[in-house]
Amino acid sequence: MSWLLQLGLALVALAPLAWALWRPRPARARREADLALFHAQIAELDRERDAGRLDEAAHAAALVEVQRRLLAAPAVAPATRPRRSAALLPALIPLLPAAAFGLYLWHGKPGLPDAPLVERQAQARQDEAVIASLRQRLEQMEPTSDARRQGLVLLGSAEQGRGNTAAAAEAWGAALAIRYDPALAADLIELQIERGETQAAMGLLARALVAAPTQPRLRFLAGLAAARAGHAEGARRIWTDLLAEAPADAPWRPLVERALAELP
Repeated sequence: MSWLLQLGLALVALAPLAWALWRPRPARARREADLALFHAQIAELDRERDAGRLDEAAHAAALVEVQRRLLAAPAVAPATRPRRSAALLPALIPLLPAAAFGLYLWHGKPGLPDAPLVERQAQARQDEAVIASLRQRLEQMEPTSDARRQGLVLLGSAEQGRGNTAAAAEAWGAALAIRYDPALAADLIELQIERGETQAAMGLLARALVAAPTQPRLRFLAGLAAARAGHAEGARRIWTDLLAEAPADAPWRPLVERALAELP
């Protein structure tokens, strides 16, 4: 009986989703949906900070990441009308808990404990071995080859994913030395700002803006670097110019306006 009760509770929990899919709704542009999502993420970050679960440094880093994703998002046309096959999705909702319950009965192991520390340590050692192998292969490659550059970009992404930002910055810097790319430069600049290396970020920004002077993400990062360096007026000028030249419907406008309003 408890299993049937749990199945019923799952159906009740999915009922709002079914209603959201079945009810008629107006089409929305992808840009508007993205903007609404980013606003929700910023509001959630503010709540976490106000509740004391995020310190100012972590809040600032997370806010920069949200802003980076919005600034990097391309403008898209309004969403097209969904296909008829999409109407089948609501009909499948009642089957989801039943399928999940069946899979659990087949393969579930409720008594299985969490992965012990020794297994997590073994996984960490395996990750270290993969990174070490990648570094060894990079050393054997032609120093200026495109293959080595791609490997360095991959290494930087892997190190960033592990939280090793110093190694990530070093790898991306080496990749840029082989062949310059404004997009990768923006990733490194953002990482440098996050690490408090403002002067290095501003130096790289000077070159990046020559290569891509109208790129919104780079211009936003230029203002952010100026603000972090204590140059509020410089940041204000950069962001004011960015807003003045941006399209009225640019999805990242509210983020720049928010950053501008927070300047001292």
